[in-house]
Amino acid sequence: MKRFHIHVGVKDLNHSVQFYSTLFGQQPTKLKEDYAKWMLEDPKVNFAISTRVTEQGVDHMGIQVDDSAELSELTERLKKADLGVYGEGETTCCYAESEKAWVKDPSGIAWETYHTMNDVDVFSEKPKQASASACCAPKATSTKSCC
Repeated sequence: MKRFHIHVGVKDLNHSVQFYSTLFGQQPTKLKEDYAKWMLEDPKVNFAISTRVTEQGVDHMGIQVDDSAELSELTERLKKADLGVYGEGETTCCYAESEKAWVKDPSGIAWETYHTMNDVDVFSEKPKQASASACCAPKATSTKSCC
């Protein structure tokens, strides 16, 4: 099964959590001081927000998969699009251990395809840098920040 992923940068996490919880009719499935995520079944969306961005609004899009075989299939599709896939491999990001591949679409929007293996207690293993990307997107694709 594949699940559409959207990550939005927000200024006020608490206010945004209140809004999206009302909109989706449920509380986040993951809530941290700087991050919230809803794993919605209808529609099948992994919707995440965080304050770890340089700009507010849509940060990146993605497709989450259930296993490595699906990830390989999607990564191959991205390679056929001939836009330059940047495989990050296994990483810790957005309070999860995942395997990822990144690409920018023709409009410059960062897309990730990923398989999440485990939840973890840290946002990222990479040190947070104030002037650089705050999260997971490799520099080749990063226009804003994260997942």
